[in-house]
Order: sequence, then C-alpha cells, then structure tokens
Amino acid sequence: MNWENALMPGKPRPLHPMIRDHARELRHNATPPEQLLWSVLRDRRLGGLKFRRQEPIDQFIVDFCCRELKLIVELDGTSHEDKLRQDLERTAYLQRAGYRVFRVMNSDVRDDLEAVARGIAREAGVVL
Repeated sequence: MNWENALMPGKPRPLHPMIRDHARELRHNATPPEQLLWSVLRDRRLGGLKFRRQEPIDQFIVDFCCRELKLIVELDGTSHEDKLRQDLERTAYLQRAGYRVFRVMNSDVRDDLEAVARGIAREAGVVL
C-alpha cells in the first residue's frame, strides 16, 4: 500500500505498523505530566468521556483523544518550544479532519491539575 497517498484528513485507513508501534512505545514511556493527566482522563473519570492516550490519527500520534467528540488534548512542554511551526501545521491538519485541539502546558498540569481538568471539561461541553 502507498501510505503517503492514503493520508487524507478524516478518512479511515489502515494504521501503518510503524505508527502503531511508536504509539505503543509512547504509552509505555509517558512523561510525568502525561501520567498525571491520564489519571484524570482514564476510565471515563472526566464527565464520562472516553479518552485514549497516544492515539494515532492519520500520520500523527496525539497525546489524548476523545473520538466521540473529536476532541484532542495536547500537552506542550519544553520540547515544543522550537517546534511551533510544526505544531501549527499539525493542528491545522487535525482541524481539517474535524478535530478540536485543546493545548495545555506541562507546567499547568503539574501546578493545577484540577483547573486543567475543568478546562478540558468546558471544551468538551461537560458540566462537572
């Protein structure tokens, strides 16, 4: 299969094995802020919403995704400081595919997890 030509926003397609394996690796090596936020999002703990972590969407792997609402939560830390253009292009691609992208700083997760959870719930239209 020609994987490059298969990438069209929002269209279901087979998952490339390299992307699947990389997503699995990211799940096994979560950063401390990802682990903290996952403790709030897992098992439908936030307003009954089903989130997946390190979820492949086309050629990208997003930090957290609620597919039902097409809501993506991305954590940004120091590794994103020099990748602003890439983040903007990625966000634009995901938005064209119908997703909303909610960005959160790692420091906000560490400093005020409850406020981050409220922000995600508000973005999802959920009253806590």
